[in-house]
Amino acid sequence: MAGCERRSDRGFVTAESAMVLPVLVMFAMALVWGLLVVAAQIRCVDAARTGARAAARQDAPGAVVEVARRAAPSGAEVTVSREATQVRVVVVAKPPLLHGLPFEVREEAVAAVEETVGVDR
Repeated sequence: MAGCERRSDRGFVTAESAMVLPVLVMFAMALVWGLLVVAAQIRCVDAARTGARAAARQDAPGAVVEVARRAAPSGAEVTVSREATQVRVVVVAKPPLLHGLPFEVREEAVAAVEETVGVDR
């Protein structure tokens, strides 16, 4: 009788592997995509802060956008606006490998405008 029970269990390992393996692959892909999103978010934070610092120093608007774009993920949109005493830099990007999904990473930074004073030397 023990021999009959072993024969009936022979296909279970293959069937269980066939069911579990795709789930493990999908889980690994989701982890990789999550890491890509986090990396894009960090790059957007860095780009917004870098742009806000440059704008606060009253760099030229084109230079501010260029500095922020160099730090941002490729294809990111950079918007610079100035209010009375503050500058705001907004960076919006789509994470890599997720261009088909309606998913964006957005970050903004605000900095106080530094007033420059002429110094006689």
